[in-house]
Amino acid sequence: MLAKIISGGQTGADRAALDFAITRGLPHGGWCPRGRLAEDGVIEACYQLTETPDADPTQRTEWNVRDSDGTVIFSLAPTLSGGSWLAAQFASQQHKPCLHLSRERDAALAAKKLRDFLVEHRINVLNVAGPRESEEPLVGRFVHEVLEKLAAKDAKP
Repeated sequence: MLAKIISGGQTGADRAALDFAITRGLPHGGWCPRGRLAEDGVIEACYQLTETPDADPTQRTEWNVRDSDGTVIFSLAPTLSGGSWLAAQFASQQHKPCLHLSRERDAALAAKKLRDFLVEHRINVLNVAGPRESEEPLVGRFVHEVLEKLAAKDAKP
């Protein structure tokens, strides 16, 4: 499977991916804004994140795209906005592979699409991005379900 998952530590998609990595004993990390701030307060120390020099989350988003082999953006809706849209723009600018998985559009095939993306682009360090919990309250569950399906398929002989 993956060598490492990185993310920015925000609630929602980011935190779900980091929690998955921690639960699975998979190395994790990434950049978070100076002050370790997220919408629910200070990001806990259990998340092995490095603070950017700037408190603006844009820098975190750009650096996580830069420091990964590719980015997957999870969302419930089929269109991207805010920081999720920005992550896709940074991936394009940096010529990095990027996959958008929408629960509304891709639910049944999301794990397969992610597996194909990882294999096709030889992703070892995956950046996981997506909306915060207040924007899409169930996005964390979608991230968790897809990553669990991916892990279950990787565990089979």
